[in-house]
Amino acid sequence: MSELAPAPTPTVEEPPTWEDEIDQEATAKGWMPGESASDYVASTCKALPERKEVDDDPAEWLMMRKPTEDEAAVLRMGVPKLCPELLPTVEKALDGKASRSYSDGTYKVKANPGTADDAIAPGTYRVKGDLADCYWERTSKSGNIIDNAFATSAQEITVTIRASDGQFTTRDCGVWKPVK
Repeated sequence: MSELAPAPTPTVEEPPTWEDEIDQEATAKGWMPGESASDYVASTCKALPERKEVDDDPAEWLMMRKPTEDEAAVLRMGVPKLCPELLPTVEKALDGKASRSYSDGTYKVKANPGTADDAIAPGTYRVKGDLADCYWERTSKSGNIIDNAFATSAQEITVTIRASDGQFTTRDCGVWKPVK
């Protein structure tokens, strides 16, 4: 008596996941070659809520990471699929509209600084905390001091930077944030 071979088990193909779709579309469009586009989107989806614990505006964190064109395209395509609730934050960052904070340095006053490390938009900024030996100055485009102050001890300082200013310099003041 011969034994019959068992009938082959039919294979059931799993439907593609969002991750599969993101990777396939990124590959088809040549975005981020050699990298996993879905991993990039997933890590961003995970990081943004964590940044909310640290930053007032997690969009600033993403904006200052300066995503490449490929990374931005992957985020615009993948975030609606993996973390749609974060799309407004991602769009704000990718459009360069996130609020910015500033620490020690000299910044050129520009109407739209975007992600430039050395630029600041006109507006009102505030620093809070136990401020000791904080120095700031606003200068003209030619470098002449328009306004400045040295605070040996303060809890809060507010400065308005005008569009006509050339630069804003700050030392040992902590983090300046835009006043909303």
